[in-house]
This record gives sequence, C-alpha cells and structure tokens, in this order.
Amino acid sequence: MMAGLREKKKEQTRRRISEAALRLFDERGYDAVTIAEVAEAAGVAKVTLLAYFSCKDSLVLDAVKEDLAAIVVGREEGRSPLDALREHYRRMASNGTGDMDVEELFTRIRVISSSPALLAGLQHAHASQRAELAAALASALPGDGLVAQLMAAQISAAVTTLQEAFFHRLSTGVSLEEAGRLLGADVDLAFDLLQHGFSSLQGEKS
Repeated sequence: MMAGLREKKKEQTRRRISEAALRLFDERGYDAVTIAEVAEAAGVAKVTLLAYFSCKDSLVLDAVKEDLAAIVVGREEGRSPLDALREHYRRMASNGTGDMDVEELFTRIRVISSSPALLAGLQHAHASQRAELAAALASALPGDGLVAQLMAAQISAAVTTLQEAFFHRLSTGVSLEEAGRLLGADVDLAFDLLQHGFSSLQGEKS
C-alpha cells in the first residue's frame, strides 16, 4: 500500500510540474521561462524538478513521445510487429481518449508550434524513435537493415498522420468521443495500407 501511495504522489508531483510548465510557456513563451521559474510555480525545488524531467524541453516533449520499439519487442509470441502495433492503436482509440484533456493537448501543440527549439527537439525525438523502431524490427524482418529502416519510416509516417487527423478533427469541433471512434477506423485503414499496400483499397484508380 505504501509503495502505491508513493507512486501516486510521484505522479501527482510530475503532473503539477508539467501543468505549471505548460502554463508559463504558453503565457510567456518557451525561451522566456527558466527551469527555476517552473519549479517555483510548481512548488518544488529545482533539483526535484530535474529528478522528474531531465532537461527543459522534456517538460513539454516527454508527453508526446511513444516507445513503438517496446511494443514490437514486447509483443506476444507468434504475433507480427504490425499486428502488435495495430492492436496498440486500436486500444488507444477505444479506451485512451476518454479522459484526455483536450485543452491541455491544444496548449501543448501551441507551445511546441511556437518554439523553434521545441520543434527541433521533436524532430530529433522522432528520428531517435524511428531508429529504435528499426532496430526492433530488424530481427523480425527479412533482408538487411534497410528493410527495417524503410518499414520503420512508413510506420512512423502513418502514426504521425493518424495523430494529425485526430488533432484536426478536435480543432474543428468534433467531440472527443466521435474523434476517438473515427480514429479507430483510421487505424485499421493505416495498418491495412502498411500490410497490403494499395491492393487493400477497393475501387483503386489506375
């Protein structure tokens, strides 16, 4: 029980720091706010903040990182990497959007979009995640490392496009429930295309 309480307290502290950082970055701009100011606003010491977030950009970017490589490595025996990833995003679409804070999501997007440093950091994070995914795929795919790199690039592009479509619907007033339902259909479309290519499309134009 004590361990559970400690974990809950840690999560509450982490969330309080993240919320304070987003609020300050949105109000004043990312470059104008220091880590010390975020720590003060969150009511923690700077050393405590750095125990939760290793650097300034992680205050914003940690929440948007996904460990796709871990999903591939940890998949059930006999399940293909694509099937494991499809199931992950199906589950996210059906269960993971219900408690989403849409306003916080838009604030995070706004903060990232307005900061060249964060945009560069996001690009670097995506490149690192793609390389890790390629390494995880290498043992499950035939051919040399290029096959895994190409598949990792296609999967990453598909996931990014799914996220952009989801965000766009929310920004145009689609309810969170409906956006989540549509995301489920989008996930199947994306992974059908990844698995079967254009042949999965009915009525394909020549």
